[in-house]
Amino acid sequence: MNRPPCDIDRPLSHSERWYWILDAISPLNVVAWVTIAGRMTPEQLSAAATAVVAEHPLLRVGIAADTEGANPRFVPLSEPALPIRTVAADPRDTTAAAREVDVVELRTPIPASGTLARLVDVVKAAGTPHESHELILTMSHVICDGTSILRLLRRLLERAAATTAPPRSRPPGPAVDDRLPASTRGPARIVASMLADQLIAVGARPVRMPAEVPVPAGNRRTRLLTREIGGEDLAALMSACREHGVTVHGAITAALVTAVAQEITPGRTVRLPVGSPIDFRSEMAVDDAELGSFVATVPTHPRVGPGVDFWDTARTVIRNLNRRRRFRQHLTAIAGLRLLCPDSVARSGRVVDLINTRGPWNVCVTNVGRHGFPDRVGEWRLSGAQFAAGISCIGHLVSAVNTSHGVLRWNSTYVEGLMSPSRAGRIVDDALAMLLTRVRTHDEEHAHD
Repeated sequence: MNRPPCDIDRPLSHSERWYWILDAISPLNVVAWVTIAGRMTPEQLSAAATAVVAEHPLLRVGIAADTEGANPRFVPLSEPALPIRTVAADPRDTTAAAREVDVVELRTPIPASGTLARLVDVVKAAGTPHESHELILTMSHVICDGTSILRLLRRLLERAAATTAPPRSRPPGPAVDDRLPASTRGPARIVASMLADQLIAVGARPVRMPAEVPVPAGNRRTRLLTREIGGEDLAALMSACREHGVTVHGAITAALVTAVAQEITPGRTVRLPVGSPIDFRSEMAVDDAELGSFVATVPTHPRVGPGVDFWDTARTVIRNLNRRRRFRQHLTAIAGLRLLCPDSVARSGRVVDLINTRGPWNVCVTNVGRHGFPDRVGEWRLSGAQFAAGISCIGHLVSAVNTSHGVLRWNSTYVEGLMSPSRAGRIVDDALAMLLTRVRTHDEEHAHD
């Protein structure tokens, strides 16, 4: 390909280096997928992959580092390309894409020496009037988050259908860390924010989810559980959240932490720490199409247990997140990585162990909200757009949520071993059942008003 004159060649920022170190220890992939009804040729998909590589500078770089994993930097690739793997599946197999995500895409590293993304085309009934595809995009968390990977997946389909103008290379933007306001980057501000977090945690005395079986950081692998809410239940959820003055994120988080507490501390009232990524694109004037990780995960410590009102828990989560956003603590958390991020993979053990034992959370809910994935692109009908997040070695359970095509997708990932499949499935099912029970009860009460 003709190389644009503006390719990226620079050291990784502190936040990029942190994600890269975690990925070097255990895969930290982000995965998005969508179902396409209609015929799509290999040539169309290949041309689309070439087009998005030409458009996005972060798809034209690999990562090089010293022998001990120090001094990582983005380096231009001589022949960048999105690898495409094709899988033939039975048309009756409704779990083919989720299985590929679970068994392969979340667990298999993306080589840092090449393009930091790859594609899987799950093909059903090829060459027949019933042909369909499930297109899976997997990317390194170093260069994406949930919003940007869903947006790139949409762009791939637009290019495959040739419904958009031929792309030009986007100008390479500065690293996320370099865009932070100066007021959030000062050492005094960072230390004060960290101290405040520690004091809050000491006062809350949160109960972290324990590991069922110790698993060394380098052996940890992410597994996937898929759930969804649609139809009348989704409409009722939206209505109940509006009535109780909370967001869907608050309600889902309340359900998940309550289910976790019932599993690990049955019959007790506790504060359970949970992480919530805050998207700060709007504060940085960044559009959704730009690749990069523009989220900062911050903890809250909602009170859960017997006698604690579910909606009060949801309101606590949202109130605490709003306060952190108001005081820009999420941005300070990104800036704080300059003090916390290890110099290299070889010297990361102490920090990783500290986070595993005393980190602010090991349960997380990341919700991109309503994502406007189109119902049609060209002649194709689209459905089921969703994403999932790898965990690497800094958590036990993560729920990734988006609402597209009229369905809320609730994809939970967990670290195999730290949690057994039975415990992970039980927690997720209990959380979903609890949420739907609260929503349906609310709906029935209003039906009799």
